[in-house]
Amino acid sequence: MFDIFVQSFATLLTFNHLFYMTVGVVVGLVIGILPALGGIAGMSLLLPFIYGMDPTSAIAMMIGMLAILPTSDTFSSILMGIPGSSASQATVLDGFPLAKKGEAARALSAAFASSLVGGLFGALILTAMVVIARPLILSFGSAELFMLAIFGLSMVGILSGSSLGKGIAACALGLALGSVGSAPASGSERMTFDSLYLMSGIQLAIVGLGIFALPEIVDLLRSNQSISSSGKLGKGWRTGLTDVWRNRWLTLRCSGFGALIGMIPGLGGSVVDWLAYGHAVQTSKDRENYGKGDIRGVIAPESANNACAGGALVPTLLFGIPGSGSMAIFLAAMILIGLQPGPAMADPNRDLGLTYTIIWTLALANVVGAGLCLLLSPSIAKLTTIKYTLFAPFMIIVISFGAFQASRSFSDMVALLIVGVIGIFLRRFGWPRPAFLIGFVLAGQVETYLYQAVQFDGWGFLMKPMVIAIAVLTLLSVWFGSRSRGGDETEKSLEVEGDGENARATNLRPQIIFTSLALAAFAYVFYATIDLPFLDRIFPIAVAVVGIASTALTLLPQVRIANGGTSNKANFDLDAQATDGGPWRFVAWLVGFIVLIGILGFFLALLVFFMAFMRTVAKTSWYQAVTLTVSAALMIIVLTWFLNMQLPGGILQEYFYTVLPWPLN
Repeated sequence: MFDIFVQSFATLLTFNHLFYMTVGVVVGLVIGILPALGGIAGMSLLLPFIYGMDPTSAIAMMIGMLAILPTSDTFSSILMGIPGSSASQATVLDGFPLAKKGEAARALSAAFASSLVGGLFGALILTAMVVIARPLILSFGSAELFMLAIFGLSMVGILSGSSLGKGIAACALGLALGSVGSAPASGSERMTFDSLYLMSGIQLAIVGLGIFALPEIVDLLRSNQSISSSGKLGKGWRTGLTDVWRNRWLTLRCSGFGALIGMIPGLGGSVVDWLAYGHAVQTSKDRENYGKGDIRGVIAPESANNACAGGALVPTLLFGIPGSGSMAIFLAAMILIGLQPGPAMADPNRDLGLTYTIIWTLALANVVGAGLCLLLSPSIAKLTTIKYTLFAPFMIIVISFGAFQASRSFSDMVALLIVGVIGIFLRRFGWPRPAFLIGFVLAGQVETYLYQAVQFDGWGFLMKPMVIAIAVLTLLSVWFGSRSRGGDETEKSLEVEGDGENARATNLRPQIIFTSLALAAFAYVFYATIDLPFLDRIFPIAVAVVGIASTALTLLPQVRIANGGTSNKANFDLDAQATDGGPWRFVAWLVGFIVLIGILGFFLALLVFFMAFMRTVAKTSWYQAVTLTVSAALMIIVLTWFLNMQLPGGILQEYFYTVLPWPLN
């Protein structure tokens, strides 16, 4: 075994291996900075280049990218409030408020340092776990995975803010949206409105961008200033490193937690950051700053998602079971270069040496990636000091471009806009968007694993020892979450959508209308699925019942307050004191951009939208408007060509595709 360690380490330090690993890190850094592209797009980009390469060099390049993506996607999460990928959504909650307060430097340095620790600690755990991971992973069947998904939903109690009813209702809305499409049991269509697009459900990238990115863009446009309220980056680079050391036990716990979750296929990066964030809140005595700029809310998810990336390698290498979309591409790449994932990867007489080379390459790539991110942070962080009216159009275009890659349908654009409007209302009325997103992410997993567990073991699966153990852990999580509320739901509650004390409204009609519409949506879910086969209807009906109950518990106090009752946590409206007419003029710009795409196609719509926005909203000179528009057009051309992606077409392309030159077609 010692000989295998020495040989793997020697391979790791060869010039050829280090060169290709660095190439992967640099390309992954660029991909990660751009919101919504993420690991699948980046890994797909490398596939044509690795064909015919030496296996060790190809693996080095792929692992280099895998290591840097969970780190580099932190830039957009902290600096712009836009999740760089599904694994960095929780980072937005505290990272973006820190950037707004002029502490972007502190947030970034803490994020990269904790990412480095997470990656290294995860690799250390994996080095020891490779041999013993097989029985651990095989002990998790559908029943255990179902209970783990339920454990993920228990985080809703932590992320519900001061109103538990709104938190549960928001989570139920996410679960309901996640159940749109074909049912996993027998394929029944649910709430598709005879739309081919909805039959496959709505993609996570669209929901994540719509729920978080668009509402924040609109809010910053309304403020008409830079992201950083002070216009400065702060001098917190060293402070961020100190923060990680001060919270070293939280960092190590979340790193180990992330590695273990990553090893379980089907969970992975889209949920581990929320679990780590919830754990940080649960174990903190002073919770009042979470959601407002608490550095622990950055450290916990960042250390966990980097460790998770390493953990996901274990089922991919040992069983050929990808733990995420990125790992599915990595699996295809291994097969493409002649490597066969499976038990042989843990066999000392066969490929165990390669497995350790992969793990240690991951550790080294984390060091190189974190160093590059820290080196580039001062330059990239200056984006927070730019007036947002100049910066927002670039973000709108990148988000739209990224959302279109979900299924490459114009319906992606429409879905992004609709989900974005829902996100604006959720934010305005204090319905926690993290709870909504957790519900959406886990909807498919909860239902699929429940169906499989019932098929394999009947309802007796609930009596399995591991299921009972996870259920007890879930109850403990709920109990810890309830402690943060105090006896009267007013003590140190976590606010994730703003300061509730400054959002009390005298006119509750908008809140009542929105809550009533949510109630009607749950009633429709119940009506639309009641006649489906039992296994196809049990999940959406359960969601509808919970949603109706929690929404009613929110609506009744609102009606009582409107009729002269005492104000309480159900009364929340961020626009209660607004004098700027609300977000709708900027929503109209988004609608206009989508309509232009439907008529002219993406590239021409970009030119028209950018020029009009710069002249009308940003009030730039003609020279500045033309310069920025050309810059945006070149950025999209490079992205499209380099990533081999498509641009959304419109009516113009439908009739004149053959005569229009690229990129107009």
